[in-house]
Amino acid sequence: MTKDKWHGHIAIFSANILFGLNIPIAKTLMPEWIDPIGLTFLRMSFGALAFWITSLFVLNEKVSKKDLLILFFCAILGTTMNQFTFIKGLGMTSPIDAGLIVTMNPMMVMLISALILKEPITAKKASGVLIGACGAVLIIWHSYAVGTSGGSGSSMTGNLLCFISVICYATYLVISKPIAQRYSPVTLMKWMFLFSTILMFPFSIQEVVEAKLFSPDTTFSALASVFYVVFAATFLAYLFIPIALKRIRPTTISMYNYAQPLVAATLAILMGQDRLTWDKPVAAVLVFTGVYLVTQSKSRADIERASGK
Repeated sequence: MTKDKWHGHIAIFSANILFGLNIPIAKTLMPEWIDPIGLTFLRMSFGALAFWITSLFVLNEKVSKKDLLILFFCAILGTTMNQFTFIKGLGMTSPIDAGLIVTMNPMMVMLISALILKEPITAKKASGVLIGACGAVLIIWHSYAVGTSGGSGSSMTGNLLCFISVICYATYLVISKPIAQRYSPVTLMKWMFLFSTILMFPFSIQEVVEAKLFSPDTTFSALASVFYVVFAATFLAYLFIPIALKRIRPTTISMYNYAQPLVAATLAILMGQDRLTWDKPVAAVLVFTGVYLVTQSKSRADIERASGK
């Protein structure tokens, strides 16, 4: 593996660690301190502000009108629709249903990459996706099987919204791959988050204005949690995604989603909210075995080079 690809793997692994830690941290904010839709708008608006300020200190890149249109659709799929439909769906269905549906992301990325980018679906890649999915499903299933929340509260509408979220994010990873080769991560994200903020404003500004988070009753702990959500799990994490897209394939990137429940479970153990059980190390082995297999599978470019095209 080249040094450049290693940088891509480190970037997306770091992003998913931040996303994984965000699960239990954001949960402490909703719905007591702020509505989920309001928190999503805070993420989008803070991301837009942070990336535009950062862009003042890096190389200024002119984006063509055609690429701005692509970034507009990337914003709809990768941030606005992805975040909005998942949060709405999560509020209507059970956590276990939502968690299981999200594990379909690498499979959808693999299929969409085959249709749009003509990436081959090799036996090694398909096996890696399935093995990694088994690891994620194991830890989610065991967490709820031994817990008290169970799998009640399932909703067909909620499950459908979560599935739409998966399709949106998978499509975003695929269509943003070519444009990620042309611009810096900061340029891509500043436009995406600006578009997302504008799109979400009418649906969420009221939730922000009425949030208990910004009332005299707020606490340092709540403010620290929201800072982590908007800075680490939004600004830093979304900065890492285009860095990875420039260097490795969308299917490989999506495989790291399986690490999120492992990270969330580890933090829960450290916080005393959970305990170490047999499923967690087994799930970790399955997840990283899957990532390794997908990493080792041949891309379209590899196959074309081997055939002398």
